[in-house]
Amino acid sequence: MRKIDKKITFGVLVGTRAFFNPLLVAEQRKKIISKIQALGYNSVILDVTDTPNGAVESLADAKKYAKLFCENRDIIDGVIVILPNFGDELGIVQTLDMAKLNVPVLVQACNDEIDKVDVKNRRDAFCGKLSVCNNLYQYGIKFTDTTTHTSDIDSDLFANDINRFANICRTVNGLRSARIGAIGARPAPFQTTRFSEKLLQTTGITVVTVDLSEIIGAATKFDDSATEIAKKLEAIQNYGHIPKSINHKNILKQAKLSVAIDNWMAENECDASAIQCWESVQNNYGCATCLSMSMMGENLSPSACEVDVAGAVSMYTLLLASGKAPGFLDWNNNFGNDTNMCVCTHCSNYPKSFMGQEIEISNLDILGETLGRENCFGAIKGHVVKGPLTYFRISTDDTKGCIKSYLGQGDFTDDEFNMDGGIAVCRIPNLQKLLKYMCQEGFEHHVAMVRGSWAEIVDEAVSKYLSWNLYNHNE
Repeated sequence: MRKIDKKITFGVLVGTRAFFNPLLVAEQRKKIISKIQALGYNSVILDVTDTPNGAVESLADAKKYAKLFCENRDIIDGVIVILPNFGDELGIVQTLDMAKLNVPVLVQACNDEIDKVDVKNRRDAFCGKLSVCNNLYQYGIKFTDTTTHTSDIDSDLFANDINRFANICRTVNGLRSARIGAIGARPAPFQTTRFSEKLLQTTGITVVTVDLSEIIGAATKFDDSATEIAKKLEAIQNYGHIPKSINHKNILKQAKLSVAIDNWMAENECDASAIQCWESVQNNYGCATCLSMSMMGENLSPSACEVDVAGAVSMYTLLLASGKAPGFLDWNNNFGNDTNMCVCTHCSNYPKSFMGQEIEISNLDILGETLGRENCFGAIKGHVVKGPLTYFRISTDDTKGCIKSYLGQGDFTDDEFNMDGGIAVCRIPNLQKLLKYMCQEGFEHHVAMVRGSWAEIVDEAVSKYLSWNLYNHNE
C-alpha cells in the first residue's frame, strides 16, 4: 500500500485528575473516539475498564497506556492527548516517554463553560495544558498545538485541527520512510542538481538507483501487442490531446517506456522518482520521459527532472501534506516590470490535475530543435489554471552538513505569456526577497509546487519534527 493511501491511526491519551468530576472525563472520552471515527481515522485507546475512567493519572496507568502504544507501534501515526480537565502532567509525559513512538503529538484542552465553574463542573484544562506542555518540553517531546488554546471536542474548529494533524503525521512519517528512485545518471550540464544521499538518509529517506540503460533495455523487450502495453496506450490516448501529426510509433515507444518505469518503481517500492530526462533517452531510445513522469505524478507518484533527487523529495513532501499531485518547475522568467510576479516553466512533466485543464501531449520544443522532433514525443503543454499555490524546495548542503529548505505561498494567475511548454504565471508576495535568499543560500533553479495552501502543514512537519532548516517566506 502506498503511504499516501494509508488510513491514519491515532493513539489517544486521555488525561485526568481524580479531583475533578469523572463523568466529564467519560463524556469527552466517548466524544473523541466518535470524532476520530467520523473523520475517517482509526484510534488506539485503552478500554474504559483498564484504568479509572479509561484515562491516565498515575504511573501505573501510564505503564498500561505505554504498553498498548508499544504493541501498536507499527500502526500508530500520531498521538492525540485530550484534557477533559486539568489532567495529570506526569502520567501523560511518562506514557509518551516510555512508549517512545517518535510520532507527532497533538495536545488539546477542553473549554470551561462560564456558568459551570463550580466544583462539580469545572475543568481547569486551560491551566493544565500549560503544565502538560511544560513537561513535554522538558522531556524533549515535540508536539503540535491546536488552533486555540482550548476547544470543544465536538466543534468544527477541533475537527479541522485533527485533519491538519493527520496531514502532518502523514508528511512526517512518509518522509521518514521514503524511497526515491534515481533513474539514470545526473546529466553533466546540470551540476546544480547534485545531492547527498547520506544527508537524506539521516531523515530515513533512501535513494534507490538504476542505470538508464536497464530501463531502456526493459522497454525495448516489450512486444507491441502485449496486454500491459495496450492498456498504457489506451491510458495515454485518454490522458490528453495528441495532435494528429504525431506518429503512432512514437506514442508506442512512450507506452513501453512508461510500463518499464512503472514496473521498476513497483518492484523497488519507490514513492517518488527523479529521471535522467535530458538527451540520453532521446538519443538512445527515441522519446521524452515527460509523459511517463506526468502520468506517474497524476497517480500520486511524483517524478522530478534531471535526476534532481532533492527536487523529488520536495515534490513528495507537498504530496504528503496536501494529497494532491505536485508539479516540478523552473523559476524561469520575469514578468515585465512587476517584481512580485514571475513565470515558472518546464518542458513539461506536469500532472494533468496540476494544470487544471485539458493538456496537449506533443514534442519537446527546445530539444526537438536539436535532437529531432521524432525523438522527442511526450511533452505536456499548456498554461496552468489560476488559483492558490504552495511552493517548497529542499537542498542537501554538504558544506554545512544539513538539509535546508524554503517554503511559501502565492497564486497562479491567468495572465497570458506566449511561450511553449508548460507555463505557470505566478504572483509571489515579496518575490525579490525570496530570490535574493535563494541566490545567497545556493538553492537550485528547480522548485516543487502544488495547488492550494499547505505551507502551515509543511512547516510544522519539516521544521519541528524533522528538524530541517527552513526559511518560511510568508512569515
